[in-house]
Amino acid sequence: MSRRKSVSKKTSYKKEGVMNFFDKKNKILLKELIKTDFKLRYQGSAIGYLWSILKPVLLFLVMYVVFVRFLRFGAGVPHFAVALLLGMTVWNFFSEVTNMGMISIVSRGDLMRKISFSKPIIIFSVTANALINFGINLIVVLAFALINGVWFTPKILFLPFLTIELILLSVGIAFFLATLFVKYRDLGPVWEVFLQAFMYATPIIYPVTMLFTNGTRVTWYARILMLNPMAQIVQDLRYTLIDPVNITTWQIVPMSVAWIPYVLSPIIFLLGLTFFNKQSSKFAEII
Repeated sequence: MSRRKSVSKKTSYKKEGVMNFFDKKNKILLKELIKTDFKLRYQGSAIGYLWSILKPVLLFLVMYVVFVRFLRFGAGVPHFAVALLLGMTVWNFFSEVTNMGMISIVSRGDLMRKISFSKPIIIFSVTANALINFGINLIVVLAFALINGVWFTPKILFLPFLTIELILLSVGIAFFLATLFVKYRDLGPVWEVFLQAFMYATPIIYPVTMLFTNGTRVTWYARILMLNPMAQIVQDLRYTLIDPVNITTWQIVPMSVAWIPYVLSPIIFLLGLTFFNKQSSKFAEII
């Protein structure tokens, strides 16, 4: 009898571990988490949801004055101010998903102890809220681009595919961080420092051509930089939305390895999800 109970208990744990993300109960929970997080984001602030637009715009103005006006980054690059705003928008999404995703499991500890649900939903709810902000900010970028005389071409049709790539990369890393943060809370400040260094290693506040010798000859460190998926995403978005003068991965890196950053995002997502699911059954006990 005890053996039968033991087998039944193991089976229930197994079912919980492979629970369908999109069954009715999980859909309802995901919807409620997204609504709650979005309402709480700017609760108590004077201008509320307008901060989702003002925050990146104000940050862009600081970057623009310091790096474009004073340090003259991007001089000679058409519409570099738009490229800077677009780069900051992409980076803010990546930063928000990874930072908020990292602490999301710990902050939802009470919920996990009360009900049984598919744990990746917590990461997906964080991503959905970040995606709402990203969509709002992207509209601002497109409007700013039109004001600055940018003419959109059919290349804009690549925008959804590059957005999906950005989501896969961000969520995949968030899965790793959330899993590790349950045990290692020191990961928070470490990731904060890494993000700062990673931003400067990505061509956001400067054009890739700054790394070229005499502005024309491709250097070995520029090639290595463009194998970074974030650098590839930012530059591809600038190429498709703003101006073909923005150099992309395949224009710098040999074609034999130019495919690497494009496959890294789905690989990181799948590895992160697998790692997260293997550890998720222990989250409630540890927290």
